[in-house]
Amino acid sequence: MKNLLIVLGVIVFICLIGGCSYNGMVSKDETVKAKWGAVQSQYQRRSDLIPNLVATVKGVANFEKSTLVEVTDARARATSIQVDPTKLNPETIQKYQAAQGQLSTALGRLLVASEKYPDLKANQNFSDLQASLEGTENRINVARLDFNDAVRDYNTTIRSFPAVITAKLFGFGEKGSFTAEAGANKAPKVAF
Repeated sequence: MKNLLIVLGVIVFICLIGGCSYNGMVSKDETVKAKWGAVQSQYQRRSDLIPNLVATVKGVANFEKSTLVEVTDARARATSIQVDPTKLNPETIQKYQAAQGQLSTALGRLLVASEKYPDLKANQNFSDLQASLEGTENRINVARLDFNDAVRDYNTTIRSFPAVITAKLFGFGEKGSFTAEAGANKAPKVAF
């Protein structure tokens, strides 16, 4: 009888610990999803600004058409990738990040090419859009950092003992996070 009470006590204790860690994992999972929503919102904001920027640039005679096509195509690819917040695994995040990176590169080329056109640089609408894009890029960076913090907290929890047992039992898997772009560790060359 005494042994049975000890076994039941251990089982109850394990269930209590498991239940607490389960609720904590659910809470952290929801935080990751919310932070992902903020990331997507900022990328959508950037995507919404691009057609206006392209239309403004098109108004300048002889602007490089290939650059405009590249930006438009990159935007289409980036917006075609939709990530389900319940499937934020490392591969999905990497795919999403790659598409957004291509759009960032195309936008960078557009802005560099626009430097050759004094009429465009003097255009108030273009200047306003350029400032809005810059602000949006800063918001994207903040949202990505917040997302990565939430993912780190979640991943640490599901890999810690005794929560790892509960995580495996209930299917809580590792979430992916944003990483530095390839070549980001090398300083750009600036020539005057």
